[in-house]
Amino acid sequence: MFLNIRNIPLIDRWIISKLIPILFFAISAFTIVSLSVGVMFDLIRKIVEYGLPIFEALKIFFLSLPGFLVIAFPMSVLLSCLLTYGALSSNSEILALKSLGINNYRIVLPSLLLAVFMTFLTFTFSDNLVPISNRVAADLLQNSMGKAMRTEKGRYNISFSKYGSILDSKTNKPIDGASHLTHIFYARRFLNKIMYDVTVIDFSKKGTKILITAKNGTFDDQLSSWKFNNGKIMATEDTGSVSTILFDKYIYPLDNGPSKLAEIPRDANNMTISEARKAQKMYELSGNIKESRKMKVRIYEKITLPMSCIVFSLLGSTLGIKQNIRSSKSQGFGISIILIFLYYLTCFVFSSLGVIGLLTPFLAAWIPVLLFLSFGTFLLWKSCKI
Repeated sequence: MFLNIRNIPLIDRWIISKLIPILFFAISAFTIVSLSVGVMFDLIRKIVEYGLPIFEALKIFFLSLPGFLVIAFPMSVLLSCLLTYGALSSNSEILALKSLGINNYRIVLPSLLLAVFMTFLTFTFSDNLVPISNRVAADLLQNSMGKAMRTEKGRYNISFSKYGSILDSKTNKPIDGASHLTHIFYARRFLNKIMYDVTVIDFSKKGTKILITAKNGTFDDQLSSWKFNNGKIMATEDTGSVSTILFDKYIYPLDNGPSKLAEIPRDANNMTISEARKAQKMYELSGNIKESRKMKVRIYEKITLPMSCIVFSLLGSTLGIKQNIRSSKSQGFGISIILIFLYYLTCFVFSSLGVIGLLTPFLAAWIPVLLFLSFGTFLLWKSCKI
Protein backbone atom coordinates (compact mmCIF):
# COMPACT_ATOMS: atom_id res chain seq x y z
CA MET A 1 0.00 0.00 0.00
CA PHE A 2 1.41 3.39 -0.99
CA LEU A 3 2.41 5.84 1.70
CA ASN A 4 -0.13 8.62 2.18
CA ILE A 5 1.73 11.91 2.03
CA ARG A 6 -0.62 13.34 4.66
CA ASN A 7 0.71 10.82 7.16
CA ILE A 8 4.16 12.43 6.91
CA PRO A 9 4.63 15.02 9.69
CA LEU A 10 4.15 18.60 8.54
CA ILE A 11 7.68 19.67 9.48
CA ASP A 12 9.15 16.90 7.34
CA ARG A 13 6.97 17.78 4.35
CA TRP A 14 7.83 21.44 4.71
CA ILE A 15 11.62 20.98 4.91
CA ILE A 16 11.71 18.33 2.16
CA SER A 17 9.68 20.64 -0.09
CA LYS A 18 12.43 23.22 0.42
CA LEU A 19 15.20 20.70 -0.23
CA ILE A 20 13.96 19.07 -3.43
CA PRO A 21 13.98 22.10 -5.82
CA ILE A 22 17.56 22.97 -4.86
CA LEU A 23 18.51 19.29 -5.09
CA PHE A 24 17.29 19.14 -8.70
CA PHE A 25 19.09 22.38 -9.48
CA ALA A 26 22.32 21.05 -7.96
CA ILE A 27 22.08 17.71 -9.79
CA SER A 28 21.60 19.55 -13.08
CA ALA A 29 24.47 21.96 -12.40
CA PHE A 30 27.02 19.38 -11.28
CA THR A 31 26.07 16.94 -14.05
CA ILE A 32 26.28 19.55 -16.81
CA VAL A 33 29.66 20.81 -15.61
CA SER A 34 31.16 17.33 -15.19
CA LEU A 35 29.74 16.09 -18.50
CA SER A 36 31.09 19.15 -20.31
CA VAL A 37 34.58 18.67 -18.90
CA GLY A 38 34.65 14.88 -19.02
CA VAL A 39 32.76 13.95 -22.19
CA MET A 40 31.26 16.71 -24.32
CA PHE A 41 34.43 18.57 -25.32
CA ASP A 42 36.19 15.29 -26.10
CA LEU A 43 33.28 14.15 -28.28
CA ILE A 44 33.24 17.47 -30.15
CA ARG A 45 36.96 17.07 -30.84
CA LYS A 46 36.40 13.55 -32.15
CA ILE A 47 33.53 14.76 -34.38
CA VAL A 48 35.68 17.51 -35.89
CA GLU A 49 39.04 15.74 -36.12
CA TYR A 50 38.19 12.08 -36.62
CA GLY A 51 34.76 12.08 -38.23
CA LEU A 52 32.73 10.59 -35.38
CA PRO A 53 29.06 10.64 -36.55
CA ILE A 54 26.98 13.19 -34.67
CA PHE A 55 24.16 10.74 -33.96
CA GLU A 56 26.63 8.22 -32.51
CA ALA A 57 28.21 11.00 -30.42
CA LEU A 58 24.78 11.87 -28.97
CA LYS A 59 24.20 8.23 -28.03
CA ILE A 60 27.60 8.05 -26.34
CA PHE A 61 26.84 11.33 -24.53
CA PHE A 62 23.58 10.02 -23.06
CA LEU A 63 25.12 6.63 -22.25
CA SER A 64 27.79 8.47 -20.23
CA LEU A 65 25.13 10.31 -18.21
CA PRO A 66 24.52 7.65 -15.48
CA GLY A 67 28.20 7.59 -14.52
CA PHE A 68 28.23 11.34 -13.96
CA LEU A 69 24.89 11.30 -12.13
CA VAL A 70 26.41 8.91 -9.59
CA ILE A 71 29.13 11.50 -8.96
CA ALA A 72 26.66 14.40 -8.88
CA PHE A 73 24.14 12.87 -6.43
CA PRO A 74 26.27 13.14 -3.23
CA MET A 75 27.56 16.62 -4.10
CA SER A 76 24.02 17.78 -4.85
CA VAL A 77 22.80 16.52 -1.47
CA LEU A 78 25.50 18.59 0.22
CA LEU A 79 24.70 21.79 -1.68
CA SER A 80 20.92 21.44 -1.27
CA CYS A 81 21.21 20.87 2.50
CA LEU A 82 23.66 23.71 2.92
CA LEU A 83 21.57 26.24 0.97
CA THR A 84 18.20 25.13 2.33
CA TYR A 85 19.13 25.15 6.00
CA GLY A 86 21.18 28.30 5.49
CA ALA A 87 18.10 30.05 4.07
CA LEU A 88 15.92 28.79 6.94
CA SER A 89 18.50 30.00 9.44
CA SER A 90 18.93 33.47 7.89
CA ASN A 91 15.12 33.89 7.77
CA SER A 92 14.93 33.01 11.49
CA GLU A 93 12.77 29.98 10.68
CA ILE A 94 15.20 27.69 12.51
CA LEU A 95 14.91 29.97 15.53
CA ALA A 96 11.10 29.79 15.31
CA LEU A 97 11.23 25.99 15.27
CA LYS A 98 13.49 25.99 18.33
CA SER A 99 11.08 28.30 20.16
CA LEU A 100 8.44 25.59 19.69
CA GLY A 101 10.68 23.09 21.46
CA ILE A 102 12.04 21.38 18.31
CA ASN A 103 15.75 20.62 18.64
CA ASN A 104 18.38 20.44 15.93
CA TYR A 105 18.28 16.63 15.80
CA ARG A 106 14.65 16.77 14.71
CA ILE A 107 15.27 19.65 12.32
CA VAL A 108 17.99 17.80 10.34
CA LEU A 109 16.02 14.52 10.27
CA PRO A 110 14.20 15.31 6.96
CA SER A 111 17.52 15.91 5.22
CA LEU A 112 18.85 12.57 6.49
CA LEU A 113 15.71 10.79 5.27
CA LEU A 114 16.19 12.34 1.84
CA ALA A 115 19.87 11.34 1.96
CA VAL A 116 18.95 7.72 2.69
CA PHE A 117 16.75 7.72 -0.43
CA MET A 118 19.57 9.27 -2.47
CA THR A 119 21.96 6.65 -1.08
CA PHE A 120 19.78 3.81 -2.39
CA LEU A 121 19.34 5.63 -5.71
CA THR A 122 23.11 6.16 -6.06
CA PHE A 123 23.85 2.53 -5.24
CA THR A 124 21.24 1.32 -7.74
CA PHE A 125 22.74 3.49 -10.48
CA SER A 126 26.32 2.55 -9.55
CA ASP A 127 25.82 -1.21 -9.38
CA ASN A 128 23.26 -1.76 -12.14
CA LEU A 129 23.07 1.02 -14.69
CA VAL A 130 26.58 2.51 -14.79
CA PRO A 131 28.56 -0.68 -15.63
CA ILE A 132 26.24 -1.51 -18.53
CA SER A 133 26.06 2.03 -19.94
CA ASN A 134 29.85 2.51 -19.68
CA ARG A 135 30.56 -0.72 -21.54
CA VAL A 136 28.01 0.05 -24.25
CA ALA A 137 29.38 3.59 -24.65
CA ALA A 138 32.98 2.30 -24.92
CA ASP A 139 32.01 -0.30 -27.54
CA LEU A 140 29.97 2.23 -29.50
CA LEU A 141 32.84 4.72 -29.51
CA GLN A 142 35.31 2.05 -30.60
CA ASN A 143 33.09 0.87 -33.44
CA SER A 144 32.17 4.38 -34.61
CA MET A 145 35.63 5.90 -34.79
CA GLY A 146 37.47 6.27 -38.08
CA LYS A 147 40.60 4.28 -38.85
CA ALA A 148 42.84 7.19 -37.89
CA MET A 149 41.73 7.02 -34.28
CA ARG A 150 40.72 3.36 -33.94
CA THR A 151 42.92 1.62 -31.43
CA GLU A 152 43.88 -2.02 -31.52
CA LYS A 153 41.50 -4.01 -29.36
CA GLY A 154 42.50 -6.71 -26.97
CA ARG A 155 44.31 -7.15 -23.70
CA TYR A 156 48.08 -7.11 -23.38
CA ASN A 157 50.60 -8.82 -21.09
CA ILE A 158 48.41 -11.54 -19.60
CA SER A 159 50.15 -13.22 -16.67
CA PHE A 160 48.56 -16.11 -14.79
CA SER A 161 50.00 -18.27 -12.01
CA LYS A 162 48.54 -21.57 -10.88
CA TYR A 163 49.14 -23.20 -7.52
CA GLY A 164 48.70 -26.84 -6.59
CA SER A 165 50.56 -30.06 -5.74
CA ILE A 166 53.97 -31.05 -7.07
CA LEU A 167 53.77 -34.59 -8.49
CA ASP A 168 56.40 -37.28 -8.20
CA SER A 169 57.60 -38.08 -11.73
CA LYS A 170 57.63 -41.84 -11.03
CA THR A 171 54.44 -42.40 -9.02
CA ASN A 172 52.53 -39.37 -10.37
CA LYS A 173 51.33 -38.69 -6.82
CA PRO A 174 51.71 -35.48 -4.75
CA ILE A 175 55.00 -35.30 -2.90
CA ASP A 176 53.31 -33.48 0.02
CA GLY A 177 50.06 -31.80 0.98
CA ALA A 178 51.32 -28.24 0.51
CA SER A 179 50.36 -25.83 -2.24
CA HIS A 180 53.17 -24.86 -4.62
CA LEU A 181 53.54 -22.74 -7.74
CA THR A 182 52.96 -25.28 -10.53
CA HIS A 183 52.41 -23.19 -13.69
CA ILE A 184 53.22 -19.72 -15.01
CA PHE A 185 51.24 -18.68 -18.11
CA TYR A 186 52.14 -15.54 -20.08
CA ALA A 187 50.70 -14.17 -23.33
CA ARG A 188 51.65 -10.92 -25.02
CA ARG A 189 48.13 -10.30 -26.30
CA PHE A 190 44.58 -11.64 -25.91
CA LEU A 191 42.01 -10.96 -28.64
CA ASN A 192 38.79 -12.77 -29.62
CA LYS A 193 39.53 -15.63 -27.18
CA ILE A 194 42.96 -16.21 -28.77
CA MET A 195 46.23 -15.85 -26.86
CA TYR A 196 49.20 -14.63 -28.90
CA ASP A 197 52.93 -15.18 -28.21
CA VAL A 198 52.30 -17.67 -25.42
CA THR A 199 54.86 -18.86 -22.89
CA VAL A 200 54.08 -21.55 -20.30
CA ILE A 201 56.45 -22.79 -17.58
CA ASP A 202 55.42 -26.07 -15.95
CA PHE A 203 56.83 -26.94 -12.50
CA SER A 204 54.17 -29.56 -11.71
CA LYS A 205 56.52 -32.58 -11.77
CA LYS A 206 59.42 -32.96 -9.37
CA GLY A 207 62.80 -32.89 -11.07
CA THR A 208 61.45 -31.61 -14.39
CA LYS A 209 60.83 -28.13 -15.73
CA ILE A 210 58.94 -27.74 -18.99
CA LEU A 211 59.00 -24.58 -21.10
CA ILE A 212 56.37 -24.22 -23.85
CA THR A 213 56.35 -21.37 -26.35
CA ALA A 214 53.70 -20.98 -29.07
CA LYS A 215 52.65 -18.43 -31.65
CA ASN A 216 49.05 -18.59 -30.41
CA GLY A 217 46.66 -20.72 -28.42
CA THR A 218 42.98 -21.17 -27.66
CA PHE A 219 41.13 -22.96 -24.87
CA ASP A 220 38.96 -25.94 -25.88
CA ASP A 221 35.99 -26.27 -23.54
CA GLN A 222 35.25 -29.84 -24.63
CA LEU A 223 38.79 -31.06 -23.98
CA SER A 224 39.30 -28.71 -21.00
CA SER A 225 42.75 -28.07 -22.42
CA TRP A 226 44.70 -25.53 -24.43
CA LYS A 227 45.40 -25.91 -28.15
CA PHE A 228 48.77 -24.35 -28.96
CA ASN A 229 49.96 -23.72 -32.54
CA ASN A 230 53.45 -23.40 -34.05
CA GLY A 231 55.64 -23.70 -31.01
CA LYS A 232 58.38 -25.50 -29.13
CA ILE A 233 58.59 -27.64 -25.99
CA MET A 234 61.80 -27.67 -23.97
CA ALA A 235 62.09 -30.09 -21.02
CA THR A 236 64.94 -29.72 -18.53
CA GLU A 237 65.75 -32.47 -16.02
CA ASP A 238 67.55 -31.92 -12.73
CA THR A 239 70.17 -34.35 -14.04
CA GLY A 240 71.09 -31.75 -16.67
CA SER A 241 69.55 -33.38 -19.74
CA VAL A 242 67.57 -31.11 -22.07
CA SER A 243 65.15 -32.19 -24.80
CA THR A 244 63.43 -30.00 -27.38
CA ILE A 245 60.39 -30.77 -29.54
CA LEU A 246 58.92 -28.57 -32.29
CA PHE A 247 55.18 -28.82 -32.94
CA ASP A 248 52.51 -27.49 -35.27
CA LYS A 249 49.67 -28.29 -32.85
CA TYR A 250 49.82 -29.35 -29.23
CA ILE A 251 47.10 -30.13 -26.66
CA TYR A 252 48.13 -29.01 -23.19
CA PRO A 253 46.09 -29.81 -20.04
CA LEU A 254 45.56 -26.55 -18.15
CA ASP A 255 42.38 -24.85 -16.96
CA ASN A 256 40.81 -21.72 -18.46
CA GLY A 257 42.14 -19.36 -15.79
CA PRO A 258 44.27 -17.26 -18.18
CA SER A 259 41.30 -16.49 -20.48
CA LYS A 260 39.03 -15.66 -17.56
CA LEU A 261 41.70 -13.34 -16.18
CA ALA A 262 42.11 -11.61 -19.56
CA GLU A 263 38.36 -11.02 -19.87
CA ILE A 264 38.16 -9.05 -16.62
CA PRO A 265 37.33 -5.37 -17.39
CA ARG A 266 40.21 -3.00 -16.77
CA ASP A 267 38.09 -0.51 -14.83
CA ALA A 268 36.17 -1.54 -11.70
CA ASN A 269 33.56 1.11 -12.56
CA ASN A 270 32.54 -1.09 -15.48
CA MET A 271 31.73 -3.98 -13.16
CA THR A 272 28.90 -4.75 -10.78
CA ILE A 273 29.79 -5.82 -7.24
CA SER A 274 29.20 -9.48 -8.12
CA GLU A 275 31.46 -9.17 -11.18
CA ALA A 276 34.11 -7.38 -9.11
CA ARG A 277 34.05 -10.18 -6.53
CA LYS A 278 34.57 -12.78 -9.25
CA ALA A 279 37.43 -10.70 -10.64
CA GLN A 280 38.99 -10.42 -7.18
CA LYS A 281 38.86 -14.20 -6.71
CA MET A 282 40.39 -14.70 -10.13
CA TYR A 283 43.27 -12.33 -9.31
CA GLU A 284 43.76 -14.14 -6.01
CA LEU A 285 43.84 -17.56 -7.69
CA SER A 286 46.31 -16.29 -10.28
CA GLY A 287 48.66 -15.10 -7.53
CA ASN A 288 48.27 -11.40 -8.38
CA ILE A 289 47.98 -10.21 -4.79
CA LYS A 290 48.25 -6.51 -5.62
CA GLU A 291 45.37 -6.54 -8.11
CA SER A 292 43.34 -8.73 -5.75
CA ARG A 293 43.83 -6.24 -2.92
CA LYS A 294 43.04 -3.31 -5.24
CA MET A 295 39.82 -4.99 -6.37
CA LYS A 296 38.80 -5.55 -2.73
CA VAL A 297 39.23 -1.83 -2.07
CA ARG A 298 37.13 -0.97 -5.13
CA ILE A 299 34.37 -3.36 -4.01
CA TYR A 300 34.09 -1.64 -0.63
CA GLU A 301 34.24 1.77 -2.33
CA LYS A 302 31.21 0.83 -4.42
CA ILE A 303 29.34 0.69 -1.11
CA THR A 304 30.91 3.73 0.55
CA LEU A 305 30.37 6.01 -2.47
CA PRO A 306 26.56 6.05 -2.00
CA MET A 307 27.09 6.46 1.77
CA SER A 308 28.65 9.85 1.06
CA CYS A 309 25.09 11.13 0.52
CA ILE A 310 24.41 10.63 4.23
CA VAL A 311 27.78 12.14 5.17
CA PHE A 312 27.18 15.26 3.07
CA SER A 313 23.59 15.58 4.28
CA LEU A 314 24.70 15.62 7.91
CA LEU A 315 27.51 18.09 7.26
CA GLY A 316 25.43 20.38 5.01
CA SER A 317 22.38 20.58 7.26
CA THR A 318 24.45 21.04 10.44
CA LEU A 319 26.55 23.83 8.95
CA GLY A 320 23.46 25.40 7.39
CA ILE A 321 21.55 25.84 10.64
CA LYS A 322 24.37 27.87 12.14
CA GLN A 323 23.46 31.54 12.30
CA ASN A 324 26.76 32.67 10.75
CA ILE A 325 26.17 30.76 7.49
CA ARG A 326 24.48 32.97 4.92
CA SER A 327 22.04 31.69 2.34
CA SER A 328 23.79 33.10 -0.71
CA LYS A 329 24.32 30.56 -3.45
CA SER A 330 27.90 31.73 -4.05
CA GLN A 331 28.96 31.07 -0.46
CA GLY A 332 27.06 27.80 -0.47
CA PHE A 333 28.92 26.72 -3.59
CA GLY A 334 32.22 27.75 -1.99
CA ILE A 335 31.66 25.76 1.19
CA SER A 336 30.43 22.80 -0.86
CA ILE A 337 33.56 22.78 -3.01
CA ILE A 338 35.82 22.88 0.06
CA LEU A 339 33.98 20.03 1.80
CA ILE A 340 33.85 17.93 -1.39
CA PHE A 341 37.57 18.47 -1.98
CA LEU A 342 38.51 17.53 1.60
CA TYR A 343 36.27 14.46 1.62
CA TYR A 344 37.42 13.02 -1.70
CA LEU A 345 41.06 13.87 -0.94
CA THR A 346 40.74 11.86 2.28
CA CYS A 347 39.08 9.03 0.35
CA PHE A 348 41.90 9.04 -2.21
CA VAL A 349 44.63 8.95 0.47
CA PHE A 350 43.06 6.06 2.39
CA SER A 351 42.25 4.21 -0.85
CA SER A 352 45.92 4.42 -1.84
CA LEU A 353 46.95 3.10 1.57
CA GLY A 354 44.59 0.16 1.06
CA VAL A 355 45.90 -0.60 -2.43
CA ILE A 356 49.54 -0.69 -1.32
CA GLY A 357 48.63 -2.85 1.70
CA LEU A 358 49.21 -0.47 4.64
CA LEU A 359 45.51 -0.74 5.55
CA THR A 360 43.00 -3.51 5.06
CA PRO A 361 40.60 -2.87 2.13
CA PHE A 362 37.66 -2.56 4.55
CA LEU A 363 39.33 0.14 6.66
CA ALA A 364 40.69 1.96 3.60
CA ALA A 365 37.16 2.38 2.23
CA TRP A 366 35.27 3.01 5.47
CA ILE A 367 37.60 5.23 7.54
CA PRO A 368 36.86 8.42 5.52
CA VAL A 369 33.10 7.83 5.86
CA LEU A 370 33.34 7.21 9.60
CA LEU A 371 35.65 10.19 10.12
CA PHE A 372 33.36 12.67 8.41
CA LEU A 373 30.23 11.12 9.95
CA SER A 374 31.83 11.54 13.37
CA PHE A 375 32.76 15.13 12.57
CA GLY A 376 29.23 15.91 11.38
CA THR A 377 27.72 14.25 14.47
CA PHE A 378 30.03 16.30 16.70
CA LEU A 379 28.98 19.54 14.96
CA LEU A 380 25.31 18.62 15.35
CA TRP A 381 25.77 17.77 19.03
CA LYS A 382 27.66 21.04 19.60
CA SER A 383 24.95 23.06 17.82
CA CYS A 384 22.33 21.60 20.14
CA LYS A 385 24.28 22.87 23.14
CA ILE A 386 24.16 26.45 21.92
